[in-house]
Amino acid sequence: MQELAPIAFVAEPQPEAALEVRVNFGIFAGRHVTNAEIDDLGRILLPEVPSVSIVSEERHEIAENAEVSLHQVRIGIATVDLPEGTDVAVLGARIATLAEGWAESCISDRHIEISEA
Repeated sequence: MQELAPIAFVAEPQPEAALEVRVNFGIFAGRHVTNAEIDDLGRILLPEVPSVSIVSEERHEIAENAEVSLHQVRIGIATVDLPEGTDVAVLGARIATLAEGWAESCISDRHIEISEA
């Protein structure tokens, strides 16, 4: 049996970020995230860091024999927003755990069943 991708995971950060967490929202929810849900995520994360960037995006990866389209949420934390003395790996794991809990809550509240085409 093939293992599903994780809901939230620490990723290689964009150049302007010290830390990035991605949430495979669409794969599990079967829909795009709402603005209200993004606001909720921000409120969950602000006790951990003073500022956070949250991007909702449609991502396409295309190759010769395959094409993937998914909706994901990217959480970015800039270097200047890291609390002093922060262990980035520990903070990344904490943010991923919080993001996963947030996503699971969103999914249980409202989701669309996905069918194979």
